[in-house]
Amino acid sequence: MQSITPITIIGGYLGSGKTTLINHLLRNANGVRLAVLVNDFGELPIDADLIEAQEGDVISLSGGCVCCSYGDDLSLSLQKLQTQDSPPEHIFIEASGVALPGAIGQSLSLLRAYQLEGIVVLADTTSVQEASIQKYIGDTIQRQLYDADLIVLNKVDLLSNSQAKAVRQWINQHYAQAPVIESRFSKIEPEILFELKRDAASSRLDLHAGHTHDVAALFSSVKLNIEQLVDACDLAEKLADKQCGLVRAKGFVLDHDNAFKTIQVVGRRWSVTDAPAGIEPGVVCIAASQSLSEAHIRSVCGL
Repeated sequence: MQSITPITIIGGYLGSGKTTLINHLLRNANGVRLAVLVNDFGELPIDADLIEAQEGDVISLSGGCVCCSYGDDLSLSLQKLQTQDSPPEHIFIEASGVALPGAIGQSLSLLRAYQLEGIVVLADTTSVQEASIQKYIGDTIQRQLYDADLIVLNKVDLLSNSQAKAVRQWINQHYAQAPVIESRFSKIEPEILFELKRDAASSRLDLHAGHTHDVAALFSSVKLNIEQLVDACDLAEKLADKQCGLVRAKGFVLDHDNAFKTIQVVGRRWSVTDAPAGIEPGVVCIAASQSLSEAHIRSVCGL
């Protein structure tokens, strides 16, 4: 069985913090081989101290990660990644500031070796409301936010409490399809976006190099041990429902056909695929620390 490589699209208007987020994820990959695809290197988006070598349109990064420029042919660049001696375990596509991430996501649907896990859109809280109604850029910003499976409100440290609250209310009113998390300097817990390699699961997400304490403290995780047979698609859909309040869920369950299935949830997007061999049953759920409740999740999901 051919393995499926997960892809996450990072979108958001110019200056929202996409490249800063990518560099943050690379610094905290924790042994996961990541690949970053950008439309054009332009002014080099990757922090210089992460770069080990550059050849043509491929940059070799520390920790076995790579950064590639895909230009006008994203499919060809993804196919090239498959031919590497050590192919990436997770791929991030950094959309240009004026691109529509949903359109990029649609272009991936015909590539069998890859699966879109989610579209993450960053918003600059200091300007997003005003920019969203400007004549020439407003429609682009609105469509980017509509495409999001998860919205990251960045630069909240530059606002007063009342200003930040007003932006949150505006986002929740107009873009309720996606859960919202906040960040400072584009720092979010990496495990929200990709599965870290850890020796053991913990109820609170691990701190990683470069994190401030308050970043890790914002989110917690809980593992659902599910012993009974379940409808995997139904469970995934319920985990992605707004009632659960999750930003991420991943794990393995025994479906009604007595076969293990992989459940993936990012924001409101979910998928179910055949599980690889040798897995450990259970679903890890991630949410804001103050709202995470295993009992509530089980109640919503009927477990």
